[in-house]
Amino acid sequence: MIVENTQTQMRKGILEYCILSIIAKGETYASDIISELKKAQLLVVEGTLYPLLTRLKNNGLLTYNWVESISGPPRKYYVLSDEGKTVLEQLDKTWQELVYAVETAIGDRK
Repeated sequence: MIVENTQTQMRKGILEYCILSIIAKGETYASDIISELKKAQLLVVEGTLYPLLTRLKNNGLLTYNWVESISGPPRKYYVLSDEGKTVLEQLDKTWQELVYAVETAIGDRK
């Protein structure tokens, strides 16, 4: 139980960073984000993703465009705002610092 809780917290801690990184590649539809996260083994369901996207949008990190769909209703495609790009650059730096810190702390343990 303790391991599962820690693993969940670690994944939650990097989820927003991964979402911003995926959207930074270009205009992205929510199901594409979910596919990318699943490919990276960060399994996420729509009920988790949509509130995160809304929060990122409300914080000014994302914008979206409605695009007409041939098969169904219009789709919402997300893009990073200028502020989102700045935040992502800062998170990239933080990630590199964390990777270094963890690798240094783990050392030659294996």
